[in-house]
Amino acid sequence: METFFSFLEKRVADCSSLICVGLDPHPADLSAPTAEAALEFCARLIRETAPYAAAFKPNAAFFEALGPEGWHALKQVIELIQAESHRLGSMIPVILDAKRGDIASTAEAYAQSAFEQLGAHAITLSPYLGQDSLAPFLKNHERGAFMLCKTSNAGSGDMQDLLVTANGHAPQPLYEYVAQLAQRWNTQGNLGLVVGATHPTALARVRALAPDLWFLVPGVGAQGGDLAATLKAGLRADGRGLLINVSRSLARSAQPRLEIQKLRDEIWQYRPAPPAPNAQAPISALAHDLLASGCVKFGQFTLKSGKVSPIYLDLRRLVTHPAILRRVAHAYAEKLRALHYDRLAGIPYAALPIATAIALELERPLIYPRREAKDYGTKATIEGDFNAGETVVVIDDLATTGDTKIEAIQKLEAAGLKARDIIVLIDREQGATETLAKAGYNFQAVVTISALLEEWRASGAIAEAQFEEVKAFLKD
Repeated sequence: METFFSFLEKRVADCSSLICVGLDPHPADLSAPTAEAALEFCARLIRETAPYAAAFKPNAAFFEALGPEGWHALKQVIELIQAESHRLGSMIPVILDAKRGDIASTAEAYAQSAFEQLGAHAITLSPYLGQDSLAPFLKNHERGAFMLCKTSNAGSGDMQDLLVTANGHAPQPLYEYVAQLAQRWNTQGNLGLVVGATHPTALARVRALAPDLWFLVPGVGAQGGDLAATLKAGLRADGRGLLINVSRSLARSAQPRLEIQKLRDEIWQYRPAPPAPNAQAPISALAHDLLASGCVKFGQFTLKSGKVSPIYLDLRRLVTHPAILRRVAHAYAEKLRALHYDRLAGIPYAALPIATAIALELERPLIYPRREAKDYGTKATIEGDFNAGETVVVIDDLATTGDTKIEAIQKLEAAGLKARDIIVLIDREQGATETLAKAGYNFQAVVTISALLEEWRASGAIAEAQFEEVKAFLKD
């Protein structure tokens, strides 16, 4: 079932970000106290930060304060986000910060206004009037809500820390009880919580009580919340579950795009690495697939260098074996899930169909550096859409010494892109790891040639003499 949070998860995967950009057109930040100025203010932030925003959160109050024109500007802001989403090819959720909470009939009208008239995907709510006041917002599982739990303001404890006794249990702070209610009320999979970064101990407690819910987290930055403490207290085991709201530090930055990119990368450093997959089963299947497709052959083969090799690797043959190509793409994808990046970059020519299959598997955009620049038309050196400053993961089929990877990366970097990670299917273990590490890049292979040889020997695909011959050749 497609829910608001599965929609959000897709966007988080697309942009490798946990940042929610708050759109708060505060009068002090506007060129004039008008709806037009508020729209211009938000449009600039949207254009600058959209590639790295997991969500946008326009604050209804600042628009309402500008009268009917302000309300119209709010609708235009949401439409701008939708247009930018289409340009990027990835839909960005819009969370209306309105903190609604009223009796059921009024709540119905508020829900209709937020979702049908304005086009928001989610909204912030107060739980004070009980479950029936939330029901109109939650009845459509494709629309979401974040319920106020432990807010970031200094006076939050006046009520939220009050001890309450419910259902015969020991007294507990009200915010803890709210977290437990959210767990019970989340029957449609579309309810999250608002938990402030200014209270990391409370955040950790709420995470313990609501281990699977998404939290909208204000308070990092201008309000003094510590980012590292927030992530440590609130991230789920999968490295997700938090939307870190950032407003003023982006709005008042001379370069919002660089600011959000820097913050996204900083957040990534604190995310836990996913558990390592069981590597043995995929190696066994991959070893079989490579032989079955003819991508690996044993015998006597004259290489480009003139040397005679007892083994020949030709991964170009994968294009005629779609089922195997799909499994290869899946093996790459498991490595890529642990990385953060904006685009894949395939190296011509053997890796291009592999990189295309990976892009389809992960639904991530792909570019590639041309071997020769076009001398006609756009005269492009890089094919595909990208923005300077974005991070790419370089995809290739094999690695020998690593020199060709560096040549390709230099073309990408000359275009303003950043490359940190390189992934290949097979490492021939002939110096690529050392060469690329020395150049400052992270290198990974789905499998090494040694591991494949061991598997082929164990399965009887090659004899002991062939195994030793190939090992000796690769070592030389």
